[in-house]
Amino acid sequence: MQLNNLEVLAPAGDEERFNAAIDYGADAVYLGRKQFGMRASPMNFDYEQLCSAVQTAHDRNIKVYLTCNTLPRNNEIPLFEQFVKEAVDAKVDALIVADIGLLSLIKKYAPDMEIHISTQTGIVNYVTARELYNMGAKRVVLARELSLDEIAEIRAKTSSDLDIETFVHGAMCVSFSGRCLLSQYLVNRDANRGECAQPCRWGYHLMEEKRPNEFFPVFEDEKGTYILNSKDMCMIEHIDKLAKAGVTSLKIEGRAKSAYYVAVVTNAYRMAVDHYYKAPDNFVLPDWIRDEVYKVSHRKYCNGFFFGVPEESQYYENSGYIRNYDVVAVVESCENGTVYCTQRNRFFAGDKVEILAPSQKPAELVLDKLYDENGEEIETANHAMMKFSFRSDLVFPKGTVIRKETT
Repeated sequence: MQLNNLEVLAPAGDEERFNAAIDYGADAVYLGRKQFGMRASPMNFDYEQLCSAVQTAHDRNIKVYLTCNTLPRNNEIPLFEQFVKEAVDAKVDALIVADIGLLSLIKKYAPDMEIHISTQTGIVNYVTARELYNMGAKRVVLARELSLDEIAEIRAKTSSDLDIETFVHGAMCVSFSGRCLLSQYLVNRDANRGECAQPCRWGYHLMEEKRPNEFFPVFEDEKGTYILNSKDMCMIEHIDKLAKAGVTSLKIEGRAKSAYYVAVVTNAYRMAVDHYYKAPDNFVLPDWIRDEVYKVSHRKYCNGFFFGVPEESQYYENSGYIRNYDVVAVVESCENGTVYCTQRNRFFAGDKVEILAPSQKPAELVLDKLYDENGEEIETANHAMMKFSFRSDLVFPKGTVIRKETT
């Protein structure tokens, strides 16, 4: 496999997240429309926003993949032709699809459109991958259940023209490749149509049938037990092993996550891949790059199934996130020794912050003095989205993240 084939693929739930992804080093971005996408909660993109995003990405030699990977019902099928037509008109680079019927319709409505087969399809062997390639797929997004050895065998027994994509970072699902009925049963929200209520993250108790309404924790914990709750996946220290197995694209989960999350995690994998390129036969990730993925809101991490059956991939104490940093501002411009910013969370003059510019080691600064948009000195930036500035000889690009440790 050639080194330049390793793609960093970032999520975008809306325009702000999209800009974070492309500013912080994504080779490609995947996003959804209001229909047919597996993430119904984010803002997603209307037609005009999609066209604008694709143009912006293409101007920077970045690809855009559009999701249509739900399992649609009968009444949604007549809407799909217009969906595909608008994708073609917007010049998206590929459609991500799970349903075989929709695959056939894409071939009918847009025979030249590149097709990626979603992880929702549950691809776990080379026979399925081959057949989907024969049906017109350019890429398969493999199931999260596979080990590196199984991925390598799929790579070895499929056409070299077939791209292989795997999720390498983010939330894991306890059901087969994300196909889950728990949410449908419990709250009538269909996970296979982008409406998952995440019941696998809920706390559960045990009730004995002769003692109704008396709930007992499965473990000795008054909060119950999170028997279905999985840890998040993180493979940033194993880029070399993923490349050796034949993975083409490294996919970051998180279209419902914040722009800060997208920026930091995309940047971390961008730097990890670039570091791998420098010494592919002797890859050792610098600690400061690894530490970046711990500076976003996350659950405890594991390696998923890449190294075989995981022994400690579930977390039973709670379903909460670990959050040690807050984004406090975003850089708008730098002029004549002054950094102009927009506030995101309250902070004070004298606070120590980290400034994370794309593809750079974070810079620590103490912001001794802050100024409002009129140039008057202030003690705190405490109004949402307020404009402020500070003095620094350092120059940062627009969109650079400023964050502060919370613990």
